[in-house]
Amino acid sequence: MIKKNLLLLFSVLVTGIIILIIYLYKIPIEKKNVKVDEIEIEEKPSTSNIIQNVKYSSKDIRGNEYIITATEGEIDLNDSSTIFLKGVKAEIILKNLNKIFISSDFGKYNINNFDTIFNKNILINYLQNNIKGEYLDFSLQRNTMIISDDVVFSDDNNILETDVVEIDIKTKNTKFYMYDKDHKVSFKTIK
Repeated sequence: MIKKNLLLLFSVLVTGIIILIIYLYKIPIEKKNVKVDEIEIEEKPSTSNIIQNVKYSSKDIRGNEYIITATEGEIDLNDSSTIFLKGVKAEIILKNLNKIFISSDFGKYNINNFDTIFNKNILINYLQNNIKGEYLDFSLQRNTMIISDDVVFSDDNNILETDVVEIDIKTKNTKFYMYDKDHKVSFKTIK
């Protein structure tokens, strides 16, 4: 009987130790799985808002047509109506059939009102005028083109250097001025 009791006690102990070993090894494996699952939940998939070869074409209520293209556009995450552009070219066909051609390195385009800000290496061809500058605020709402920073305005007969050129697109009235009142607009006749 003592042998039976010892054998029974030994069997219970061995079974208990086996269950304890399995239990102890099983918990760390489950914890590792939980940690891996948490890491996977925290990871977010990468998304992009960059568009290649952008082209917008629109017409306003006055009949002006606006076509803008860019090698790349990026939608502003804070304002989906604003797009940042690279390698920008624009053609504006006014109601009176005059055309304005603009190119620049960078731009910021508002798809709701068509207003565009052009930056760096701006070239504008409007009527018989060529304008170079570093910053252009173009607004069909205000009917204005305001060109600034190292502006060179030229036509067949003249070259004009100034800080700012402001053009009323509707009336074609043009203003040239300097930021500093002590400096003067430079004007040269070619012919």
